[in-house]
Parts: sequence; structure tokens; C-alpha cells
Amino acid sequence: MPDSPSDAARPLRSNLPPTSALGIARRAQWRSLGIPASDLLKPKVAIVNTSSELAACYAHLDDIADALKVELRALGVLPFEIRTVAPSDFVTSAGRAGRYILPSRDLIVNDIEAAVEGAKLDAMICLSSCDKTTPAHLMAAGRLDIPTVIIPCGYQHSGLAEGREADVEEVFLLAAKAAVTGESTEHLEELADDAILGPGVCAGLATANSMHMVAEAIGMAVPGSSPVRANSEPMWDAMRRSAVALVDLIARDIRPRAIITDGSIRNAVRTMLAVGGSINTIKHLQAIAVESGLDIDVWETFRMLGRDTPLLASVRPNGPWLVEQFEDVGGGATIQRELLPLLDGDQLTVTGKTVAENAADARAADGEIIRSLENPFGTDPAIAVLRGTLAPGGAVAKRPVPDPGPRRFTGPARIFANREEAIAGISNGRLRSGDVAVIRGIGVSGAPGMGLTSAFIFALHAKGLAQSVALVTDGQFSGLVNQGMTVGEVSPEAAAPRAPLGLVQDDDIIDIDLATGSLDLLVDPAELAGRPSYQPPADRDTGGGMLDQYEQLVQPLSCGAVLCARPAGPCQSDASDEASALSLTETA
Repeated sequence: MPDSPSDAARPLRSNLPPTSALGIARRAQWRSLGIPASDLLKPKVAIVNTSSELAACYAHLDDIADALKVELRALGVLPFEIRTVAPSDFVTSAGRAGRYILPSRDLIVNDIEAAVEGAKLDAMICLSSCDKTTPAHLMAAGRLDIPTVIIPCGYQHSGLAEGREADVEEVFLLAAKAAVTGESTEHLEELADDAILGPGVCAGLATANSMHMVAEAIGMAVPGSSPVRANSEPMWDAMRRSAVALVDLIARDIRPRAIITDGSIRNAVRTMLAVGGSINTIKHLQAIAVESGLDIDVWETFRMLGRDTPLLASVRPNGPWLVEQFEDVGGGATIQRELLPLLDGDQLTVTGKTVAENAADARAADGEIIRSLENPFGTDPAIAVLRGTLAPGGAVAKRPVPDPGPRRFTGPARIFANREEAIAGISNGRLRSGDVAVIRGIGVSGAPGMGLTSAFIFALHAKGLAQSVALVTDGQFSGLVNQGMTVGEVSPEAAAPRAPLGLVQDDDIIDIDLATGSLDLLVDPAELAGRPSYQPPADRDTGGGMLDQYEQLVQPLSCGAVLCARPAGPCQSDASDEASALSLTETA
């Protein structure tokens, strides 16, 4: 390895001809910032800081960025901090029913491209925090294909970890319950004040911590970095190791597409199945694959690998263990060690070592909080991908393992246009035990931006209907959800031409079978063919800005809901979605 990246023979793309118009103007800008002339030829690294004062998720990132600059300068590179939009599911979901949340993921990717590619920087190191930042950083890495390391920046210290009554997720659940049952809410403010005791993402294995583990499992974060307490010594150690890893990647010109491969995507899928991670990881991994130019169907990969991937951890909300306890017995690194017989151990990681080499340094499972392949918590998949005449492109269900509920649910459809209408259906008696609530028209294009249905699921739970009423939706729900027969992200979504979900009517029979992985509409194909096409609500509020642009550009979930189509891979155009939907409805 060269003494420093600047000693490498490989020319750096950031070093423009020094007396060219752009080169001399760049020198003037950077010298005015106090950058020594001797640093101008060094590798230039973007510190991608997705920071914001809107949420606790991001409260510590500026301090990490400052410390990272010191580390990188000492290692012989020139860091530049850049900023992006910073969404929080609990804060920026207030406007337009949460429909800005998923589109913000791709806005982050474009933010990064504009800054890093526009300036022709040589590498980037990304401070990943809340739900959408980690997938966005991995997508940008795959798209730009310059040396990159992801730093999972840790989870917040919660009230539950201190023996108090609630964390932020529990407060949210209690508030949703009170809204339906009419229970007193006087105690909620007191609980909320004690729920979050420090910066970082939500405690528990919801989407943020799941995606942090994905970054490590896929090889783009240093081993032992997820999950990790925010601002703890292990987090700072991971930051320092990440800086060293990035400098080595620059010197050796190892780029993300050498690390993000079909094999590493499968490793990440195995990891999520083994810990019962968030269902949102499916669409994010598909988007990462697309942006990395891969030809892999992540939905089908979850479906196939779920058949023989045992559950090795049972962390909240799946089970009783706190994420702190999970971290303390080895966390993601130990999961990799125990899963190694089922992983592609030859996959390269940002350390320059393989998955197998990194796993050899991890501690063994304790047998209680993390179990071995021979003694798992369960063998049924916690994340079940379904296909059938109602979901030819796929759908996803999240279940606890072991699963106390029924494996099959068959019942008449009750159609709702949004979650509020469905919640009202619980109270006014339109939705009854044995029904399948269908909340449609809230997919990536139909919403646009993908509507959230978690509040409806929590309302079912509050009314004691979680096991007797099923949900089928083209929207999404929180990584917290793992109760009842809940099926989300149905593809093609109702807004796609002649999609089966758009043709469903009240009282149609829907059959959900987790054992066979099927989701079917039990209606004669000839009758379906004669039904009118789905029409979106006339009063749909998009604001005339970003969401309208998103509706025009977003690709189907089969393509990860990215904003840029790729000619290869499982991505489908609207036309092929229509053809697939028509074919299945005609042959049902």
C-alpha cells in the first residue's frame, strides 16, 4: 500500500489541469477557505452529512463530521463536508400523510450526485442515520461508483433501556391506540418526555437499525458497526476504522460495484431474514441493486431464501430483547459469524477482507439473545414475500417468529381509499371480523410517494381486531409492525393500468396463504376483464411540486421505486406491469 493515497500512481479525477479555467477557479475558491496549497493535489473526500435539527436521529452528526475531518486529514486526504435533505419518519411525515418520506430517499441520492459528481470528488464517507439515509447512501455509492464507506451513526438511548415505561416507538403505539379507543392521553406527554434520552435512530430493530445492519452485511460498513449506541466508544472506534478503510480503498481503487454484487445482496437478504428485520429493506435493497447495475430480483431472493434461513435473534419489536442487549452480545458481526455457512463468504468488504475473514474475528453466539443455526428461535420466515393473482409483482408480510397467528386468511374485501377512511371503518362498523381491509391507491405512483398505513394496523390492535381482520395495501407500514395478517407493498399497485388490486370490489374474496407464499383474488377472470379501470380520487393532494415530479419519474416497486430506469435487471415499465397484471387476471 502506498504511504498515502496521494502517493498512488493512479491520477485523481479531482485534480483538474492547474492552470485551466476550472482548475484555477477551484484553487481560488479553496485557498480562500484556508486550505494549504500543499493539500490541493490530495484525494478529495466528501463527508456526506445528512444532518438536521428536526429530529434526534441527526443531533450528533455534526460532531461526528468534525471529528472525521481530523481523522481524514491525518491520513493524508482532503475532506469536504456536504449536506443533504434529512427526513425523519416521526417528524417529516406530518405533511401530506407522510408521502414525502420515501421520495426523500431518492432526493438524497440526487443531492449527493449533484455535489460529489459535480465537483468530481474522489471518494465519499457517508454518515448514515435515520431510515432513508442509509439506503440513499448505498444507492449513491452504487450509482457514482467511487470509493465509499458507510458509517452507521448509532441508535438513541431510550427510556426502556433505563427501566422507564416507554421508548419513542411505544409512545407512538400508545397514542395511536388512544386515538381509536378514546382512552385518556394525559400520561402520554410525560412518557414522551422520557422516551428519548440521547441522539440517534429509534432503538429496536425497525428500519433504521435494519438498514445499518444491511450496510455491514453488504460489505459497505466496517464489521462491528451495527447496531451501535450513538456517541459510544464503539461508534467512535467504527468511525476511526472507517476513515482508515476509506483511505485504503482510494489507494487500491476499490469501488462499490466490486463490493455490492449479487452475492453481497443475497448476504444482506439472509441477514435480514435471520434477524426479522424491517420489510422496508426489500425495496431499499432492490433500489441499491438497480443503482449498482445488478440483475437480481430482490423480492424473489427474499422469497426463496426465506425457506431455509432460520431466525437467530428476537429483538424488539419481534421479541423481548432490547437492541442494547443484542449489541452487547455481538450484534451484526455475530450474526454474520453464525450465518456464515449460508453466506457467500468470499464477498469483498470495505476492509479489503472477505466476509469470511471478518466473521472469523467476531464473537460466537451467546445462545440466548443470539442463537446458532442449530438452535434458532424459529424456522418460519419473519419476512414473507407473496405472489399470486392479486400480486403478480409481489407483496410482503411481516410476522413474529414463532408465529402464534393463523398462516392463512380468506375473507371478503372492504375497499378504502386511505388509512383515515379505513380507521373510520373500524369505528362505524363497516369493517368487521373476518374482513380483508383493502387500502389502495397509495402506492409509489398512486399516492404519489407511498402512503403509510401503520396507524390503521395499530388501530386494529387497539380494538382487538389484529388477528381477525387482515390488511392488503399497495402502501407501506412501519418496520415496527409484526402483528396480524398485514400485507403491504402489493405490486403492481392499484394505479398501474388494469392492476388486479385496482379491479377489486367490495365482497370479492381474497385468499392470503403464508404457507404457500400466495396472495390471490378469487374472482372469475372473465368478470375481472369486464370491470372498469381503477380511478384515483379526484381530491388527491400533491401540492403541485415535488410529489408531482415524483409521480412522473418513479419506477415500480419491482425496480425498487428508483427514479432512474435501468435496461437490465428485474425492473419493469408500466407497460410490462400492465401486461403482467392482465396475463394473470386472464389465467386466474
